[in-house]
Amino acid sequence: MANAGLGKRARGNRLLNGLSKGALARLLPDLQLRTMEVKSTVARRHEPIEEIYFPLTCALSMVASTDSGQTVEAALIGNEGTSGVAPFLGVCASPLEIFTQIPGEALSIRTPDFRAHLEHQPQLGTLIGRYTQALLAQVAQTSACNRMHPAQARCARWLLMAHERAGSDVFRLTQEFLSQMLGMRRATVSGVAAALQAEHIIRYVRGTLTVLDRERLAERSCCCYEIVRQEYARSLP
Repeated sequence: MANAGLGKRARGNRLLNGLSKGALARLLPDLQLRTMEVKSTVARRHEPIEEIYFPLTCALSMVASTDSGQTVEAALIGNEGTSGVAPFLGVCASPLEIFTQIPGEALSIRTPDFRAHLEHQPQLGTLIGRYTQALLAQVAQTSACNRMHPAQARCARWLLMAHERAGSDVFRLTQEFLSQMLGMRRATVSGVAAALQAEHIIRYVRGTLTVLDRERLAERSCCCYEIVRQEYARSLP
């Protein structure tokens, strides 16, 4: 019964949901349900990856950093994916830091068990290979977006992605966190948030953001959100 309940929860992740009933059943004994808090560390840069995570209701940030300590988000991972791309590619350590951006639940699996399943379950490898392609597209598009597009369009794009992955109109988010993820000054983020709030597109109170009008938020976004969304739609079941 416990595995049946976990199996139902596992279907909340698009990669795991793409597995056949038998393939998922073989994976379930090695999966653990986790509650992920804000800034929970999933992988440290250049350190061995001990566990792989499949988000259900949380969202993870892949973050690049400089020697001076500046950070910018390279990709956002929600229930469409996994933190396991590096081990899937045969890499023992993560080139980027990965931590929880939006709190919620995830399923985890020990890296050795994950690799064993990849070896014996071709369907899992195929799905993660297709996800890796979409993730690389997101990383590339995010890089272009951060270089080419104005602050409000970049913020709107990120908020759309976060909203989609949170599965709720309301989620926790600080302006300091958002400024770090987008590589912007906090004052710039504050100005953008104030403008969107004045138009009743979002509401932001004490670290909690509410999306009031997703359609108008999408109008404020650049094309990058839709390009990435379509790539995931093509790549994943």
